[in-house]
Amino acid sequence: MTTPPAPTAVPAPAGTPTPATGATPRLRNGELRAMVARVLADNHGSPLTPRAIAAKLGGRSSGAVGNALKALADQGHAITVSAAPLSYRATATTETVAAASITPAPPPAAARPKRTKASPARATTPPATAAAPAPVTGPVTRPNGTPYHPRLLSGMPDVVALRKLRDAGVPALMYGPPGTGKTSVVEAAFPDLLTVQGDGDTTVADLVGEYAQTVDESGNVRYTFIHGPLVRAMREGRTLFIDDATLIPPTVLAVVYPAMDGRRQIIIKANGGEIIDAAPGFYVVAGHNPGVHGAVLTDALSSRFAAQIQVSTDYDLAAQLKIDKRAVKIARNLATRHANGEVGWAPQLRELQAFQKIADVLGPEAAAGNLVGTAPEEDRAIVAAVVRQVFGKDLAPLALGTRI
Repeated sequence: MTTPPAPTAVPAPAGTPTPATGATPRLRNGELRAMVARVLADNHGSPLTPRAIAAKLGGRSSGAVGNALKALADQGHAITVSAAPLSYRATATTETVAAASITPAPPPAAARPKRTKASPARATTPPATAAAPAPVTGPVTRPNGTPYHPRLLSGMPDVVALRKLRDAGVPALMYGPPGTGKTSVVEAAFPDLLTVQGDGDTTVADLVGEYAQTVDESGNVRYTFIHGPLVRAMREGRTLFIDDATLIPPTVLAVVYPAMDGRRQIIIKANGGEIIDAAPGFYVVAGHNPGVHGAVLTDALSSRFAAQIQVSTDYDLAAQLKIDKRAVKIARNLATRHANGEVGWAPQLRELQAFQKIADVLGPEAAAGNLVGTAPEEDRAIVAAVVRQVFGKDLAPLALGTRI
């Protein structure tokens, strides 16, 4: 009597623990995404493909890594660099969701020592808690590196007042002529800012996002919904600045309203009715230039912004910034005439800063002539008269002369 051969062992499916050693442990929800974010953050500025990141993680599935990258990109924590090959790189917020360290894929079961007791769970970075901003006692640095000099608003620095309005959930509308510093104060107050530059061509897709064509590593064409700045700000609890909001068609701007009121939620119809809820900290501030052609402050928009703050040029600040006193004198004169209805334009801080830059290069008289040329045609005669009064001579707009 012969002994029957032993049955051939059938390997267990991947991820199924074995009695003796256990197999690849299943990662907790969101853990792979944090690990992928860690790789992106450690290679900031360098585009990486899903396959390259999978290799850095010890050979994990490139498909799973690809799904994690897509989720990070949807949330604004990664950006798609190219479609062929599909590659991503880190954004300014990647570090906030990155794992404290990377857990590589475990070695084969035979190479691992047997554990006698459960190991503690790997520590991950806790959610970032926003530190209280330092007291404002001087200039505040904007994201572009330039200093912003705060002004008083209700007895406190304007940046502090805006932050308090955010904490209280009161949307603010900053209004005033172009060049008065509306964007500057908003950027100084909210370092986490996301900006939408509004105009007559702004669409709903510019706010909530749209589908984009991508090509994966296998050459397959995919259509991925890329979320816009409104969705990113809502998910990440950031400030959304809608500059020149009153130039945006009212039917387009209406997509923001449900996020601002008690619902704090929007529904993206273009993405299958996806529901987006606003995270704590989400805030909306807008800019409005009343004198700009096409700017319309509708009742619906006005009612959404309980705090409406006028922004005008601080001519004392212009003097402190070492701008030619004659230019400041011209601006003050025209500002008074503008308030009296005699003229429709007056130089703001932006024009005064440009005056000084031109004066440093071409001379103050050339800068004054350029100021005349900058004025709207219907106001140019009055501006030229004020310039003549201050400089003591007629100064024409900059123009090319005879051939050298």
